[in-house]
Order: sequence, then structure tokens, then C-alpha cells
Amino acid sequence: MEVESLNLDRQSVVPLYYQIQQHILQAIRSGRFKPGKPLPSEEELSKRLRVSRMTARQALKSLCSQGVAYSQRGKGTFVSQAKLDKNVRQVASFSEEMEARGARPHSKIISFEIISAGDEAAEALRLEPKDKVVRLRRVRMADSLPMGVETTCVPLALCPDLRERFDPKTSLYRTLSEIYGIHIVQAEEIVEAGLATSGEARLLKISKGSPVFLFTRTAYVQSGHAVEYVKSTFRGDRYKITNRLGRSSGGGEWRQG
Repeated sequence: MEVESLNLDRQSVVPLYYQIQQHILQAIRSGRFKPGKPLPSEEELSKRLRVSRMTARQALKSLCSQGVAYSQRGKGTFVSQAKLDKNVRQVASFSEEMEARGARPHSKIISFEIISAGDEAAEALRLEPKDKVVRLRRVRMADSLPMGVETTCVPLALCPDLRERFDPKTSLYRTLSEIYGIHIVQAEEIVEAGLATSGEARLLKISKGSPVFLFTRTAYVQSGHAVEYVKSTFRGDRYKITNRLGRSSGGGEWRQG
């Protein structure tokens, strides 16, 4: 779609930025702008449509806020890929989820250290705050695109040589299972909506204040012992959460399918 083909109605009560946004949105949905490809820049829209830079910026930002586009600092605005479903009813690692969807998982290591558990992780893992945990912070990526920032804590007593035996760019669940015989079978996960902090935005290559999902997860083995505590922030423009609900035969309650 050529930018010049946008016919803006300057007499309309509909704001110009919204007209531009709707034209581009229609072009994305029709396939004229492909996933991963750049959209016209703020400068290009401003010059060719004879609108202010602020109007062009607002149009592009509104597309990003809807999740149909995303911005990369210094590079421009791009059409989003189809959002990935987060299966909230299955215990799977990030690597397992991405591989199941045909994406190549990868991790960028922020830190990998032994620290005191602290109050929050200690409560989840049933430890004392002074007890040691292995804490791993990673940017989780799919096909080179940053998807989320993840902080994982595992009790040091369960795997005292984890730092020597685990490649943090690979699947932690696979390592826990194959090397330590720790088989995670159940997890409790809380999902909240939030806005990216400046630090998270820098790591995820999104704008500060962009919508994100906040996950807090505690994973358990068959005996009921907690073996992992995770806090993560995932991009709202790349994830969606779906669930299947069923209605009980009595007609009064909803239940998960």
C-alpha cells in the first residue's frame, strides 16, 4: 500500500491520526503489510500526507497499543506476528512452549548467581529467607525476538552444582529432569496486567509503559514440594491468554475445560 493512496478527510470530525491508523490497520489485515515488515515511518507519513509529526506519531503509537505493531528504538515500527497463545492449563517451560509452536527458543543471560532467598521466594519455596537459592535472570527470545524477562529461583540444596552443569541458554526443566531427577508436574500461576518499566522496556525493545503480562509461578514435584519460583514479564503485543470454559450440568457454575 502506497502512503499517497490514503485519502484523508480533513473536514471530518474523525481525527486525522485515527483515519491514518484505520487505513494502515486495514492494510495489515488484508495482508498488504506483512508480519515482521516495517510500516511507513513517522517522518514519511508526515511528509507524504501533509500532517504533523505528532499526528503521525499518534497513529503509529495507537497501532502499537492495539498489539498489531511494535516499535524498536532506532529502527522503526513493524507489523506484529500473530500473537502466541499462553496455555494456562499446561505445565511447560518457555522452551517447550516455543518449540511446540515451531519457534526457535533462545535466552540472553542477565545473571546466574547464588543468593539468599529473601522473603518472597522463601515463602513460595518454603525456605528460610537466609537459605540459598540459584537465581537465574534471562531475556527469553523466540526466533531472535525478545518475548519476556524471566527471573527463576531454585533451592540450592536440590541442585548444588547447577551453575556448573546447566547451560542457561537451554531448557531448565529439561536439565532438572534429566540430571537431577526433578520432574515438575504441577504449578500455580498468577497472571496480572501491567506496564513495562524502563528497564524491562530496554530489555524487551519496546516503549516504556507498553502493556505487559506479569506472571508469578510456583512449580511443584509429585510429592507437593515446591522446587521453582518464577517472576516474569512478557510482552502484551506478542502474547494472548486463552482458556476453555464449560458450564456444569446444574447450570449454576462455570468451570475450566
